[in-house]
Amino acid sequence: MTLFRTVGPLVEPVTLAEAKAHLRLEQVREDALIEGLIRAAREEVEKITGQALIEQSWRLTLDDWPTTNVLLLNRTPVREVLSVTVFDADGAASIVDPSTYRLDAHSQPARLLLESRPLPGQKLNGIEIDFRAGYGEAGTDVPDLLRRAILILVGHWFEFRAAFEANDQPVSIPAGFLRLVNSYRKPRL
Repeated sequence: MTLFRTVGPLVEPVTLAEAKAHLRLEQVREDALIEGLIRAAREEVEKITGQALIEQSWRLTLDDWPTTNVLLLNRTPVREVLSVTVFDADGAASIVDPSTYRLDAHSQPARLLLESRPLPGQKLNGIEIDFRAGYGEAGTDVPDLLRRAILILVGHWFEFRAAFEANDQPVSIPAGFLRLVNSYRKPRL
């Protein structure tokens, strides 16, 4: 089972102006650095929580179906399943009829109920599930606690940028950041 992003977010949950206001900066010479810190902080929040903050596309590949009719999509919140594809032994793709599966996007993680499970002929990665996940297309769609966690992490990394080499970054995660993301953390299975 492999889960990977196929289309990344088009915007960040926190704007450059919001981050600069948080850092109390007005000059523009650090803008590129701050934008990089925002992107890195969003990726850290997504990694720790299992969330997709801004709308993005994901693909889950499987060698075979699970033993039950329920498949977990370990990236939340799932907005829609785009397609379920099964590959035969020759690598030819067949799209599974959407009427044969149902998405439970309210569960954490989201679940896909499969009424029929055509067997893949391809031994490795014979099944692909493409889906869209994220709170929405704008930063304002993201929960405020997660946006504040990004700002805390950006501030922390900005403050310690000169004390450590670039290869040593990130040097640490502040406790306030962890308090904000803990309620969004993905459960351990």
